[in-house]
Amino acid sequence: MIAGDLRLVGFEELAAGALRGRLLTRRAEFWAGSPLDGDAVAALHDPVFFHQLGGFGAVALTPDDDDAGYLLGVVSADRLAVVQAVAVHPSWRGRGVATRLLERFAGLASEVGARVAQGVALPGDAGPTALAARFGASPAPSPGHAGPGADRVVFTRRLPLAQPVGPSS
Repeated sequence: MIAGDLRLVGFEELAAGALRGRLLTRRAEFWAGSPLDGDAVAALHDPVFFHQLGGFGAVALTPDDDDAGYLLGVVSADRLAVVQAVAVHPSWRGRGVATRLLERFAGLASEVGARVAQGVALPGDAGPTALAARFGASPAPSPGHAGPGADRVVFTRRLPLAQPVGPSS
């Protein structure tokens, strides 16, 4: 099965609290291979991204309604589209799930006037780095971004997406 067989469902169509609980319960699966520990992953899943800001988030569902991946994001008042988190279940990696989720988010963000999209990752984290490169995002080191000694890399990409991206996730 490829990512085209999945349904992308906006958080606004789902029970926000139940979805958040379900994704947090399975965070070790979805975030397998990430350098982030469980507490750091849980912190990314602030309830506001499911309740008040859920209109930009989506979950990729299989035909039997299992979670294949999801994206948390928001567009700020100054028209910056921020990807808070993207996670794909290991059994779905490499099939275009993250690509479809990011394309959906970029499209929604562009529709409400976002001009730029950004995401933040740990330096050297191969997954986000490869995904950002696939979308043509430019990396910039951000020393102390998450506090003293907590360096990050900020990936930035102008919107709208000029052309569809490839099928990899």
